[in-house]
Amino acid sequence: MGLLLITFLAHPPSVNIQSVIHEGCLAKIDPSAPLDKVCILSCGVSTGLGATLNVAKPKKGSSVAVFGLGAVGLAAAEGARISGASRIIGVDLNPKRLEEAKNFGVNEFVNPRDEKL
Repeated sequence: MGLLLITFLAHPPSVNIQSVIHEGCLAKIDPSAPLDKVCILSCGVSTGLGATLNVAKPKKGSSVAVFGLGAVGLAAAEGARISGASRIIGVDLNPKRLEEAKNFGVNEFVNPRDEKL
């Protein structure tokens, strides 16, 4: 009898050194790609983009605030940009995320630590 292997909704475990996963969950990485720059996006893009385009459905010219500018937040900001939102406010505690967020349509940035509430 072998070891019981479990995955949740076909997502690979994220804290293992080795994993057995379905081939549909794999992505081939170009051997010349710098491994310190390669990352796993998982469902972040579809979650963020889908939430913006299919649930929030911002209208052209509207204002949108995105809380958290990780993979999901950046995808949500991109969805707001695609929808034509004119004001996309990124909210994050990490000021280093602002420059990358600009590439996804964020045109204002708020760090809650810097604001007097």
